[in-house]
Amino acid sequence: MTTLRHTWQDGFIETNNIQLHYVSQGEGKLILFLHGFPEFWYSWRHQIPEFSQDYKVVALDLRGYNESDKPSEVEAYQMSELMKDVEGVIKGLGYEDCILVGHDWGGMIAWNFAYNYPNMVEKLIVLNLPHPAKFKQGLTTFEQLLKSWYVFFFQIPLLPEWLIQFNDYEILASMFTRMAVDETIFSQADLNVYKDAAAKRGALTAMINYYRCIFQYLLNQSNDNWTILETPTLMIWGENDVALGKELTYGTEEFVRYLTIKYIPNCSHWVQQEKPDLVNQYIWEFLDGRKI
Repeated sequence: MTTLRHTWQDGFIETNNIQLHYVSQGEGKLILFLHGFPEFWYSWRHQIPEFSQDYKVVALDLRGYNESDKPSEVEAYQMSELMKDVEGVIKGLGYEDCILVGHDWGGMIAWNFAYNYPNMVEKLIVLNLPHPAKFKQGLTTFEQLLKSWYVFFFQIPLLPEWLIQFNDYEILASMFTRMAVDETIFSQADLNVYKDAAAKRGALTAMINYYRCIFQYLLNQSNDNWTILETPTLMIWGENDVALGKELTYGTEEFVRYLTIKYIPNCSHWVQQEKPDLVNQYIWEFLDGRKI
């Protein structure tokens, strides 16, 4: 069990017929953090104490991850179900809306949720995950297809799980260190925390099942489905992302009316962990114009 700081609370909430785990701190307006693959709430450890100064911070374990329930069916990880989870969390916590923050897969969920539940998102913040229309466009290019090789690999039954578990989840640990510009940002304790979460019964298959649903999701989408998003939106992008090219952010303004983009050089896909102070600064500026 990951050690919580003494002022943090962990809890569970029933939503969409499953139980989700979260960590929270602070009081006030809700700011909800959604993590990516292969992480869990812990990836927001640098943001939880920072924004709890003014907000009710809730960092969720997405379905299939860490302490949250792990449905066994692949179909349980369709985007429609992931959005219902978020809706239930917001309402279950006693709120009508929130500031929604997502990274990687959490960012994909956040984009879709903002479009489908616009009255429940006051502001949207997405880290290193392009607008879904731009992501789909990117997959038509050879360069991005090469970077997204793992998406195709994850379609194979059982083999990805076996390889990731092999040698004490060494491949999972290397996802963090080898993708980072500064490998030292992840201590051995950090890597062990991520390994332990992935080793929970059913977690690894559940985590990969997000990818096993992705092609059905993409086939059901076209650029005509994406109207202009009216929600004020901040994108933060680590420029040295080896999985998602910076060029995927170009043209996002075609889909978002009130868009701010902040690029962070010498920073990887793990942007909020590799450059937490700068990420926090950009979020504060977006939320209330604060300079820190």
